[in-house]
Amino acid sequence: MNPLARALTHGVLNRGVHAVWRWLDRAGEIVPGTRAAAAFGSFGADSCIDFPPATLLNRRSIHLGSGVLVGRQATLSAGYGEDDPHIPDRALVIGDRSILGARVSITAHASITIGESVFFGQSVFVTDASHGYQDPTRPIGEQFGAHQPVSIGSGSWIGHGAVILPGARIGRNVVVAAGAVVRGEVEDFAVVAGNPARVVRRLEPEVGWVDSRGGVRPVLEGLFGSDPVRRPG
Repeated sequence: MNPLARALTHGVLNRGVHAVWRWLDRAGEIVPGTRAAAAFGSFGADSCIDFPPATLLNRRSIHLGSGVLVGRQATLSAGYGEDDPHIPDRALVIGDRSILGARVSITAHASITIGESVFFGQSVFVTDASHGYQDPTRPIGEQFGAHQPVSIGSGSWIGHGAVILPGARIGRNVVVAAGAVVRGEVEDFAVVAGNPARVVRRLEPEVGWVDSRGGVRPVLEGLFGSDPVRRPG
C-alpha cells in the first residue's frame, strides 16, 4: 500500500473508531430509566454514571440523589463481596448535585455519607474500614479492621488524589487539598492539607479567612486562589 492510501485508510479508521467510542460513551451511561440504574437503592433524576465504570458492587445499598455526576472508571462499592448479607441498606449515600471525578474509589462497609453539592477531583479514595495487622501469623489482607462511618459535609471540595480514611468527619464547605490524607474531624469552613491533613486556613467569625500556621497562605493561594471558599451569605 502506498503512503497516500495508507494515510487515507488510517484516517478513515481513526474517525470510525472515535465515532464508535463516542457512541459507546453515550449508550453506556447509567442514567434513570436504565436497567443498571434500577439496581441501585435509589438513583435520582438527572444523575449519571459515566461509561465505563470500574466496579459497582452491591448497588442495592448505594443511593444517589438527583443531579449526581460520577466520572468514568469509578468504583462504588458496598460490603465485602457480591450479595454480602451484612450490608446496611444505606451503606453509601451521595447527596444531590454532587460531582465525583474520574477514577474515584469509594468502598463502604458500614456507612459513607456524602452531602449535597460536594465536588471530588480525580482519583479520590474514600473508605470506612481498613485492614488490621495485629496477628503476625495471618496475611494483612485477611485481617479486617473496625468499621468507622465517614461523612463529608455539603459544599465541600475534595482535591485530586486525596484519601479519606475510616472515621473521617469532614464539615461543610471544607477544602481538602490535592493528595491530602484525612482522618478524624474537620471543622466547617476550613482548608486542610498534608499527610496527615491539618487545618491550614479557617473562617473566623467577624474576621474572615485566617492562616492557621505561618508561611502557608502563599502556597494555598497558588492552589486554590486567594479566597478558596467564599464566606457564606
